[in-house]
Amino acid sequence: MRPSKRLGQNFLVDEGVIKRVIEAAQLSQNDIVLEIGPGIGNLTMELAKRVKKVIAIEKDQKMVEILKELLECANVRNVEIVKADILKIDPKPYTLKPYKVVANLPFYITAPVIRKFLEAVEVKHRASACGDEGKDEDKVLIAPQQMVLVVQKEVAQRICAKAPDMSILAVSVQFYAEPEIIFYISKKSFWPQPKVDSAIIKIIPRQPAPYRNEVSGAGFRERFFRIVKAGFSQPRKQILNNFSEMLKLNKPRSERKSLLRGKDEARFWLLKNNINPTQRAETLTIEDWINLTKSYKIKK
Repeated sequence: MRPSKRLGQNFLVDEGVIKRVIEAAQLSQNDIVLEIGPGIGNLTMELAKRVKKVIAIEKDQKMVEILKELLECANVRNVEIVKADILKIDPKPYTLKPYKVVANLPFYITAPVIRKFLEAVEVKHRASACGDEGKDEDKVLIAPQQMVLVVQKEVAQRICAKAPDMSILAVSVQFYAEPEIIFYISKKSFWPQPKVDSAIIKIIPRQPAPYRNEVSGAGFRERFFRIVKAGFSQPRKQILNNFSEMLKLNKPRSERKSLLRGKDEARFWLLKNNINPTQRAETLTIEDWINLTKSYKIKK
């Protein structure tokens, strides 16, 4: 067996670290766990001993075959293997009940996976209700109760950063959830050994999500991220300048002649929210961004 560099396969083989992942997940016998990228099954086997069911989603057919054989030999019956790409699969059938996500994530899918599951709380779809004479009913794809992830150390630090070291990644995750670094992991705990160390992080979705309390519903999230992207558009600039340009561009073309009005409006808006116009985006807290969104509605 040769791990795939293309798929970012670095398997967690340190039993002590696997134990720390299990402890961080705070599992019970009634839990349903969605594991992303089970690989050779080291973590999968330990999860299966402690929970009601493990749904293991694996993209690599070679790993699927190895895992099936391993589970069969160990007579493990509470693991469902799904051969799929986590970024393309529709997870609704697996996430309609309370569940937890546990994963050793390849670097290149870390941010997309986190976003996929934290945004899940909004998604609704129509599904046939079993035993209800074919009638349709609304089903809500819920976010996980928590996510316990093994990610690169630097990524973990960026996700969990606080002001004045925020980034779009940190704001994006912390808008939806409370992230926390549990434990740093040496690169020697993996096979093959990666170039950098990793970390275990726990991400617990906020309840309720901030935008759920707003009359605008999901529209609040859209406005929030438009404002955040504008604020970080030129990170080295003062937010007054970044927001002035945003305000200017959201005006009718006939009103875009001067940036002065945009600056005046942006300064008033920032001061109204107790934010110094000379600050940079990385110095703002999540609460600052939420307050800015509540007090300003971007024109479409």
